[in-house]
Amino acid sequence: MGQELLRLQNGSDVRGVALQTEGEKVTLNKETAYAIARAFARAVKKQNPDKKEGYIATVGMDSRLSGPVLKGAVMRGLSAEGFRVYDAALSSTPAIFMSTVFEEINADCGIMITASHLPANRNGMKFFTRSGGANKEMIRQILLDATLEPVQMGECDIVPLNLTKRYAAHLINVIRKRTGKATPLSGKKIIVDAGGGAGGFFVDILHALGADTSGSLFLAPDGTFSGHIPNPENAEVLSNFAQQVVLQKADMGIIFDTDVDRAAVVDKGGKIIARNALIALMTLIVLKDGKPRPTIVTDSVTSAALKEFIESNGAVHHRFKRGYKNVIDEAVRLNEAGQYAPLAIETSGHGALMENYFLDDGAYMAVKILILYASLIEENKNVSDLLENFEEAKEAQELRMHIDGEDFQAYGNQALNAFAHYAAQQTGWEIEAPNYEGVRIKADEQNGDGWALMRLSLHDPIMVINIESRRAGGVAIIKEKMLQALAPFENIKPKIK
Repeated sequence: MGQELLRLQNGSDVRGVALQTEGEKVTLNKETAYAIARAFARAVKKQNPDKKEGYIATVGMDSRLSGPVLKGAVMRGLSAEGFRVYDAALSSTPAIFMSTVFEEINADCGIMITASHLPANRNGMKFFTRSGGANKEMIRQILLDATLEPVQMGECDIVPLNLTKRYAAHLINVIRKRTGKATPLSGKKIIVDAGGGAGGFFVDILHALGADTSGSLFLAPDGTFSGHIPNPENAEVLSNFAQQVVLQKADMGIIFDTDVDRAAVVDKGGKIIARNALIALMTLIVLKDGKPRPTIVTDSVTSAALKEFIESNGAVHHRFKRGYKNVIDEAVRLNEAGQYAPLAIETSGHGALMENYFLDDGAYMAVKILILYASLIEENKNVSDLLENFEEAKEAQELRMHIDGEDFQAYGNQALNAFAHYAAQQTGWEIEAPNYEGVRIKADEQNGDGWALMRLSLHDPIMVINIESRRAGGVAIIKEKMLQALAPFENIKPKIK
């Protein structure tokens, strides 16, 4: 049965269809959630062979309609393996990990029921132990070890826990300690867009710090996401939020994804600080700590301008692979090898700091930005003022090409090899190195004035092409050549939405 459950693996998460809709059958139900939770519990016990009893787990969920049923099954699965279970109810993903840190909770592990920004009929599971989030190898083994069986409905050792309140108090304390003020945001208006997810609690943090949060959006949990897709990377969502920040005459806006492990901000005046600009801002925050030449680990689709910005400000840019866990694990590896790498961050808005257990935590990232903002208030400056020398791309496009056939990875790699050979022959193109994923090129001013990356999707039969240019019309020049390189590969076709 474990082999069948492998279809639910999505890198270091589990994701599936939890509510039936037309054309989609349920793949993640209470029986599968129960089986997976039991397998995870057994894995945790194997990691701690000297501990015979007294295991504690925390379980939370985002706002999805399927959450309560799945959460109930997960809690029963953990309890069936002898765990005392804290029911964290509506919670954020970072808070679930922090339940293993907070001494008064002292959980051995946690499971978050969420599918991030995916459609409302999807759901999933994220897994944590005291050492951090589970990696993809652990997820695979858990799924292989899971055994489907009826959910046991007997008595369970389950205790209600207001984890969100405890987590919010922790973040408030961090800001007050770093700023030296009880209400460092007094007199400022800061609005939040929680997208109907679990992030509405952040307004309580802002209130405690003295801010006015009137005009905030979609704070109430909404399992249908009727307001908008809760994705702080989505251009339309960001644009609409930026308009709201201006309309409300706010000093700042903070937007979260469903489970609050990603974020973006909008400055006074409506300037969006997301993707590459967010990484640039977080780099400046890290540099304020004063340690020389920190390494900033990012995913593979960051811009050439970002690399220039990072390195011109005295840091080192280490562009790695897509996947937030890949980026985090690489930062951990570099630190273990003696290279100071305090920040691991994806363009998607996943940001993890060494000072915060390398936990990808959108709320903590927002806290760091607020601490910076508090220091700028006396100078009558905004955070965007620090990014005046950061250049955004004039044009950007992502293409997703479907790969037909069973062995899509082999076919896709053939295409990548062919593209590398093609790119090496192009006038005005240079293959960038080092590069850890796919083939990345840099185009000079006469041949597109930008960069492009062709790579295989981490999980799906998709060839992904990202292109950026510093000038109007540059993307089209680069795109035409890239599609010419793929023309001989008839099984790679534009993905039809």
